[in-house]
Amino acid sequence: MTIIGHEDIGASIDGAAIDSPSAESRAWLGEYPVVGSEIDAVVQQIRRWHPPAWVRLTIRARDLDSFQWPCDFCDKPTILSSGGDGVVMDVRSADGPGSHAIVAHRECLRERLNERSYERARVDSVGRS
Repeated sequence: MTIIGHEDIGASIDGAAIDSPSAESRAWLGEYPVVGSEIDAVVQQIRRWHPPAWVRLTIRARDLDSFQWPCDFCDKPTILSSGGDGVVMDVRSADGPGSHAIVAHRECLRERLNERSYERARVDSVGRS
């Protein structure tokens, strides 16, 4: 799988992240997109433990409409689509390559920051116009 404009990054779509037009719980082999076709997808997860990065995609209709992922603090779904209540933090170290993403409700993250931290105010504004 290739992401247009990011051909050097590996990508995949799990079979469970593909809707079934026949309303089955999982798409049948003949319902998968044709090899080489262009499709709309949502980034579900980015892994950068070791170069190159690997992107996991979803093409479920509900995810294209409004993407949700469990909050790493409370484990309840948070909306990561535009206008949603979630944020994704990239955790990196100065000790070497690799990073990890943490998904959180803005409220869950704000509650865990020290009340004197200026970052509490920024949690609500990051990614918003």
